[in-house]
Order: sequence, then C-alpha cells, then structure tokens
Amino acid sequence: MKTKEAEEANPPTLRRLFNDSAIAKLLDFLTLYKEFDYSKVEISRNSGVAWKTLYRVWPILEKYNLIVETRRIGRATMFKLNTENPIAKALWELAFQIAKYDTDKIVREELKKEAVKVPA
Repeated sequence: MKTKEAEEANPPTLRRLFNDSAIAKLLDFLTLYKEFDYSKVEISRNSGVAWKTLYRVWPILEKYNLIVETRRIGRATMFKLNTENPIAKALWELAFQIAKYDTDKIVREELKKEAVKVPA
C-alpha cells in the first residue's frame, strides 16, 4: 500500500514527537482528518492502532473531550476531533508547527546543496 510506504518514509507529525505511541497515532489521524467523522473501527484501522488498544486509550480521549460523537449510521457511532476543544486546537497547531519546522529544515538543506553545485 502506498499510504503505508509514505507514512514509513515520513511519519505523521505527532508520532515523530511522541515516539509512535497509540495516543499519538490516534491524535495524528484525528487532527489530520478533523473535518471527517469515523467509526471506532475505521479510526482503529486508519490510525494503525489495534482494536484492543483503541478501547484501552479511548477513555483518555473522552476524559479530555478530544472527540465528539457526530452521528449514528446503523449500529455504528461516528466520531471526529472536537475542534471546539482548546486542547484539540493546540494539538492541531502543534502538529502544524512540527510539519512547518521539518519542511523549513528540508528546504534549507536543499538550498545548501544547490548553492554548493553552482560553479563560481
């Protein structure tokens, strides 16, 4: 799968900071796709967190009101990041700043390489 290969080459931002923990994987997924809602099964599958682990850490997300129930489709309850929550807003901003920092660093390195290649 191309998505898995891309994630391995360039892991999502919060995962880089929090060493690939389950909470980081969940928060990365939820912040990246904050406009959309997902069932717990989809969140587990798309974030790379095992089903059992999701149920173990889900109460932490609920405790800090980081997720919100959006609707029900049949028996499935859909959830998404609670974008009104100040903690969720701060996490999104943190993920953005990490990505910006990494991008700026890559750009600086590429510019240095180009400067070295230019004959004087």
